Parts: sequence; C-alpha cells; structure tokens
Amino acid sequence: MSSTFRTLILISLLAGCSFSGNYANAPRSLNNACSILDQRRSFLPAFRAAKRKYGVPISVQMAIIWQESKFKSKAKTPKTYFLWVVPTGRQSSAYGYAQVLDATWEEYKSTAGRWGAHRSNIRDATDFMGWYMAQSRQKLGISMWDTRNQYLAYHEGRNGYRRGSYKSKRWLINVANKLQKRTEMYKSQLINCGKG
Repeated sequence: MSSTFRTLILISLLAGCSFSGNYANAPRSLNNACSILDQRRSFLPAFRAAKRKYGVPISVQMAIIWQESKFKSKAKTPKTYFLWVVPTGRQSSAYGYAQVLDATWEEYKSTAGRWGAHRSNIRDATDFMGWYMAQSRQKLGISMWDTRNQYLAYHEGRNGYRRGSYKSKRWLINVANKLQKRTEMYKSQLINCGKG
C-alpha cells in the first residue's frame, strides 16, 4: 500500500471522527427542535438509539440536554473565585452535553460496559441519559415521559430525590416544571417535522 493511499485513508477516518456529534457551540434556534436536528445531523440517530434501547422519548432527552448544556459538547460549570478575583476551580466536575459528574460517569462506564465513552460525544451522552433515566424508572417508578421528576432525580441524584432534597429548592422545582413544558413543545415540533 502506497504512503499516499495510507495518508488518504487516515485523513478520511479523521474527517469521519469530526462528525461524532462533538459541537463546542450551541445551535441556533434552541426553541425549535427540528431546527436543532437539522443543524446537528448526528443528534437524531443518537436520540433514536437511546429511545430504542431505554425507552426515553426524544423530546425528553432534548429538553434535559437543553437545560444542562444548551447542546454544547464541552459545557462546564462556571468557575469559582476567592474574593471575586482568584480562580479556585469550577462549581463541580460536571461536563459535556449531559453535564455528568466524574464519579457518575465512571459508574456508568463500569456498569454499562462503555469504557471508551466520552461526555462530549452526543451518542455517549444520550446513552448515559437513557441508562440513568431507566434506573430512575426502575428504582423510583418515574415514567420516561415525566420530564419534571426525571430531571429532579437527575439533578439531585436518586437518593436525594428519594429523600425529597429538591422540595426546599423552589428554583429547581421551577426549572423542572419549565422543562416539562419544553418537552411538550419539542414533542409537538418533532411530530410536525416527522422526527418524533
């Protein structure tokens, strides 16, 4: 095999990797599910795969990713500062589309056998969400269509949800309620453009 041919194969493989759903910037029109999917061609197959595997609706996945990262692959929590000047790190280790903490991501990779998964890859992020939400359905009885309670369990952790830790966080309850409405909006849009 000639070195030119090998180089072309390598370039083709690397170009293919760039379409793995790793987008640093948010898509335009975040209130339009169809527009998001038109701009990010790798998203719909990822959402559909998680729906098939775990039963989590596409509109629920999209609403939660909207809340967590605005569809940015390398989203991080804000930096913290000592005396408003000296950087001291980030609020948490949450990272990627689904804003998954380091420890939770390691648990997912171990339990689900997905050692090569990356939080900045949309297919891996949606698989994680499906895996997590399926456990919330099994352990807490939360329907996959119940974005509000799925998000509360996602944000607080299943043990926190079970204890009712969210009940003293009015702001979080408001976010979860708005996400339920966003799910319905996305669901209607996805039906209208034939991607639901």
